[in-house]
Amino acid sequence: MAYRIGVDIGGTFTDFCVFNAATNALHSFKVLSTPDKPGSEVMEGLRQIEARFGVKPKDVEYFTHGTTVGVNTVIQRKGIKLCLITTENFADVLELARLKMPDPYHLFSRRPVPLVTRDRVLTVRERIAADGSVEEPIDEANVRAALAEARAMGAEGIVVALIHAYRNAAHEQKIKEIAQRQAPELPVYLSSEVWPIIREYERTVTTVINGYVQPRVAHYLGSLQKALAEMGVPAEPLVTKSNGGVMSAELGKTQCVQMVLSGTAAGVIGASFIARQAGIRNCMSLDIGGTSADVALIIDGQPQFGTGETIGEFPIYIPSVAVSSIGAGGGSIAWVDALGVLKVGPESAGSNPGPACFGRGGTRATITDAFAICGFIGQGDLGYSQVKLDLGAAKAAIGVIASKLGLGLEETAESIIKVACSGMYMEVSKLISRTGVDPRAFSLLAFGGAGPMLACFAARDLGMPNVLVPNTPGVLSAFGGLIADIKNDFIKTVYLDLDGAAAATIRRNFAELERTAVHWLKEEQRYRGESRLVYSADMRYRGQSFEIETMLDRSWVEAGDHAKIASAFHDRHMAVYGHSDPKAAVQVINLRLVIVGTSPKPDFQRRALAAGAVTPVKSIEVYLDGKRQKVPLYRRAELKPGQTFSGPAVILQDDTTTCVPGGYAGRVDEWGNLQLDQA
Repeated sequence: MAYRIGVDIGGTFTDFCVFNAATNALHSFKVLSTPDKPGSEVMEGLRQIEARFGVKPKDVEYFTHGTTVGVNTVIQRKGIKLCLITTENFADVLELARLKMPDPYHLFSRRPVPLVTRDRVLTVRERIAADGSVEEPIDEANVRAALAEARAMGAEGIVVALIHAYRNAAHEQKIKEIAQRQAPELPVYLSSEVWPIIREYERTVTTVINGYVQPRVAHYLGSLQKALAEMGVPAEPLVTKSNGGVMSAELGKTQCVQMVLSGTAAGVIGASFIARQAGIRNCMSLDIGGTSADVALIIDGQPQFGTGETIGEFPIYIPSVAVSSIGAGGGSIAWVDALGVLKVGPESAGSNPGPACFGRGGTRATITDAFAICGFIGQGDLGYSQVKLDLGAAKAAIGVIASKLGLGLEETAESIIKVACSGMYMEVSKLISRTGVDPRAFSLLAFGGAGPMLACFAARDLGMPNVLVPNTPGVLSAFGGLIADIKNDFIKTVYLDLDGAAAATIRRNFAELERTAVHWLKEEQRYRGESRLVYSADMRYRGQSFEIETMLDRSWVEAGDHAKIASAFHDRHMAVYGHSDPKAAVQVINLRLVIVGTSPKPDFQRRALAAGAVTPVKSIEVYLDGKRQKVPLYRRAELKPGQTFSGPAVILQDDTTTCVPGGYAGRVDEWGNLQLDQA
């Protein structure tokens, strides 16, 4: 029997989804993450899969895995010691960045220290012009001297990012050839191979992050491959990518920059699948785990993409699902500042020791402890019975905060929840202001272990009329990785005026990109199924500084119809900025091509609706909206499609708890999702 497995490692739990392709049955569970031994939680999960569901390793035909190894390496600054080789007189590229203040409201804020400090930036004499011609040949003796200096400084890797290498990579390739002869022990990372885009800083910082994390990512993925093989799993492991797709773990060892945001992207892919299935065109996904809360916009059933997402303190310019970190997670720690003001986060209790109520040695109050004190959680085991509630430890932790504020335990706990939601409100308000959407026209799709706990409170503040909680919200990121398509992005900087003379150049370069893309999918990924190509271009009016990605029809490219390409850009400019200038000259800066190999999707069936109200398991007492009150407790597994209930209420399930304040009308739709509508 064939099984497909999706895995997502979070700060507190590692999530597993097991899909039986023959019966359409979906199983899920969690194990505690082991940040001190990354990867061991995956092996433990596979052992539990066999024990729980009788799935033997030899029956696993598909295995996807989202990992935080890359992003954690950057955040914790535990990557390798790099030296950067740049063109002479361009040594300050990382120091200057884009000359933007990190915090415009803090005049003394400073840009983060680069991952390659100025003393480890070396320069070589060479110059490629903007059109790709050679102005000054590379000085090989100068290169050898730079490499000798790098070795003397104890470099563990070399990043090469030369001026205009996106146009002509010959000089970067020459440095790599010399390095392989002179210092074969040092890995060399070329900007022209990692992501060959125009703009020096963007190309350099992306290549630096790739080199910084590559050895740790490669070691982790190699260990995963070995462990899966030893356990008898025949499937070649796939890793989820920042762009919402997957690629082979073998390729991930070298193209690790593509998977830095893998976990957050997979969650959005899962959320968009659920939203489309439920007939919701526009929604905001809210993913709250143990350490952070992330939101993404899903418009017309599709996740939104962008570049320049932040990894720790640094931007990365590869295509990524557009996800914004907006606030605190379930394990975020509450504290009181020097002025006596209650704050929540950004520090998290993580997996070890975790929230105090998990009974694993935590002593500091977290959001999860606040929900425990208010009575919302603790009616059953947590995280698929991985955790048993220790209410005494939660009271002790919240009590420390309560004494500083001069409030009772329950008042303090509810204040922690309100502060967390106010932080989300502020950050979501920034997001919707940038994108120009109205939250009142969007549903809020909540997932992650803590998402359904906080979703209704956040939606109430934002004026969002509907909250959707999927069947297994606690493991939706693992599900997203399981259904993700094989996908890769390709880019070519052309920098030309859009006119009749440009048509042949655009057609020729897209043809080259297509050959490269098809080779990647068919040969490197060994994919033999159906695929599709998506064409787009980064375009602007002549004189503008930045571009807008504009979707293109393949037929326009093949026919050389520059007028239709220009018209698409004018329409896109109007949609983004509210104005356009059809008479102005248009420039094409980058051509983009995405290749997608479609993966099988679960064929879930609608279920018949059964009218009637839900019978609660029992009544419980919670502290809500400033007072203690009795509310019904429902068990999610007992809720049938078509049944209804009213808030306030608490819904208990294996992977999360859904908290429903008063003023909400709840129903179960034909897919089994909870639909919570503000009355």
